[in-house]
Amino acid sequence: MTPDVVQVKLLADYCLETVFENGERRWFDMKPLLSYPAFSALTEQNLFMKAYIAYGTVVWNDEIDLSPDTLYLRGRPL
Repeated sequence: MTPDVVQVKLLADYCLETVFENGERRWFDMKPLLSYPAFSALTEQNLFMKAYIAYGTVVWNDEIDLSPDTLYLRGRPL
């Protein structure tokens, strides 16, 4: 089972640094996802910078979130 996200840090160039409940840190590049309709609104820098943690995942608003599975399995360990 993938651990929940407990902290997110927004980095330059649409990247995220996440900390998981098991203490692991991962780096995730959002740029490849921004071309998908579900994430295209995040190209607006002001919206992207509003990410927060809710229920173990990274959330931007009521419509956009990113699962801890994606962040953990596709993220680069730090």
